[in-house]
Amino acid sequence: MAIEKVLIANRGEIALRIHRACHEMGIKTVAAHSTADADAMHVRLADEAVCIGPPAATDSYLNIPNIISAAEITGADAIHPGYGFLSENARFAEIVESHNLIWIGPKPEHIRTMGDKVEAKRTAGALGLPLVPGSDGPIEDIAEAKAIAREIGYPVIIKAASGGGGRGMKVCTSEDQLETLMSQAGTEAKAAFGDATVYMEKYLGNPRHIEFQVFGDGRGNAIHLGERDCSLQRRHQKVLEEAPSPILSAAEREETGGIVAKAMADMGYRGAGTIEFLWENGKFYFIEMNTRLQVEHPVTEAITGLDLVREQIRIADGKDLTLRQEDVTFRGHAIECRINAEDPRTFAPSPGLVKGYHAPGGMNVRVDSGLYAGYRIPPYYDSMIAKLIVWGHTREGCLRRLRRALEEFVVDGPKTTIPLHQALLEDPEFQAGDYTIKWLEEWLAREEPSA
Repeated sequence: MAIEKVLIANRGEIALRIHRACHEMGIKTVAAHSTADADAMHVRLADEAVCIGPPAATDSYLNIPNIISAAEITGADAIHPGYGFLSENARFAEIVESHNLIWIGPKPEHIRTMGDKVEAKRTAGALGLPLVPGSDGPIEDIAEAKAIAREIGYPVIIKAASGGGGRGMKVCTSEDQLETLMSQAGTEAKAAFGDATVYMEKYLGNPRHIEFQVFGDGRGNAIHLGERDCSLQRRHQKVLEEAPSPILSAAEREETGGIVAKAMADMGYRGAGTIEFLWENGKFYFIEMNTRLQVEHPVTEAITGLDLVREQIRIADGKDLTLRQEDVTFRGHAIECRINAEDPRTFAPSPGLVKGYHAPGGMNVRVDSGLYAGYRIPPYYDSMIAKLIVWGHTREGCLRRLRRALEEFVVDGPKTTIPLHQALLEDPEFQAGDYTIKWLEEWLAREEPSA
């Protein structure tokens, strides 16, 4: 049965992105929204809209019974979770499928496996992905922790098995700190994720964060779509992404891409996924897999010409991959700036009324955003309000076009991080592609973007 109606279990720019892909495929959409998002652009444009609860995400976008009910009363065939919220919740995926709805995402067992960082590392190792030296699984006691740390050498990093966003992570430089930091990491992990399990890895001093986009058909076929460099981060949150990475050669891309594609084929992976690595001194180290669409997927679309959301829907509908690996070509350079409703100096959230709005345009300039003049940015959710994606034949040309596009971008009312991106573009090290995951925070300590 072909998918005819998709319920979008998300909000903001990604909900609008999914709606657009569906309509281009002739598929109707249902916007499942909170009361705070009643005036959101994707809600206005969807064929149908169902309110699933009050503003708090726990009562709406994380409310599984209400989402399933919305799908049933509207006669939706499938549910697309976007990213965040329930997109990597294996139990939600199982519930969707148990209600005879199509889950536009990976198999629930793969979501569960790769969502547990300890199990993900074990699985990645078995699939032939290069690993950061560390514990084989959870660390049970301090004696075991000391033995592993001595073996791999300090500094080490203690991580929450169910963690993310930098919570439950502690860097330890000597044995006398280990017990205290291990306890703190476990306490933070328990508070944030309900799971105090921790594991240990060698701490890489100053790596880059490079991820590979993969797609599988669930029947043993998989491809990679190249890499994205996501090293520009603040507090473990990505700020700007680009593809391809400024430091990888075509040979390195082909080699590592081939390894990840084979791993996904061997796994029988279905749909979109991202294999995330730390890269240092020419070597890749697996850190995690995201079993969903990424915020930064548009830069991959820009350099490959493939609509990733359309591909997700096709795969979920039982169709073959659009491309074979030999058909994938990489063209030019793309950069994405995440535009947040935040003070560009303090990063304090800045929700409120958008008095005026003008998106940049021109050749090879794309803006993914649900903003419009008169829209009120709610204070309840993530502060990202737009993504500016620019493509150029070369990285230098891409930077010139990005500079021009940022000059045109107007959001009147709330403060935004547009000035931060403009300041970044003027930095010689960034212009040269010479940065690591620590670079942005060090740069912010030196610079002060004007508001």
